[in-house]
Amino acid sequence: MSGAPKSAPPDHSGKNIMRVFWIAALAVLVAGGAWWVLNRPGTGISPEGDQALAAVTMPATLSAEARAGQKAFARNCASCHGADAEGKSGVAPPLIHKIYEPGHHSDVAFVMAATSGVRAHHWTFGDMAPVPELTDAELAHIIRFVREVQVANGIM
Repeated sequence: MSGAPKSAPPDHSGKNIMRVFWIAALAVLVAGGAWWVLNRPGTGISPEGDQALAAVTMPATLSAEARAGQKAFARNCASCHGADAEGKSGVAPPLIHKIYEPGHHSDVAFVMAATSGVRAHHWTFGDMAPVPELTDAELAHIIRFVREVQVANGIM
C-alpha cells in the first residue's frame, strides 16, 4: 500500500484566521462601547471632574431677596449647578448662560424645572429631577438670585 497517496491533514488556517478576526472585532466593540458609555456627556462621569462651565462675575451687591435666594441656592442647587450657578462639567449646566436669559427661559421655566423636573433639551447632562423640598418663597428668591447674577454677567 505504499503506492496509495497519503491524504494531507485538513487546512484549518482559514477558519482560525476568521475566528481571531471576530474575537478581535468583538473586543474592539466592547472596548469602544465602554469608552463611549464612560465618556459621553451627561453620564455624570467626566474626565475633567467637576470643573466650572462658565466664568461668573458676582454682582457687587445683591437685593435682600437675591441674598435669601443665594442661601437657598447653596442648600438646594449648588451641588449640581455650582455655588455661583456656573455649572459643573459632567454634572449640570450653568444657569449663568444666554440659554437661560429671561426671553428664552422665563421665571416660569425655572419654577417648572424645580417643581416637576425637566427633560434634557439644550444640554446632554440628562434630565433634572424635581426639587420638591423647595418652598414657593425659596424658589422665588433663587430665581431672583440667578437673574441678578445673570444681569451682572450681561445676560438680560
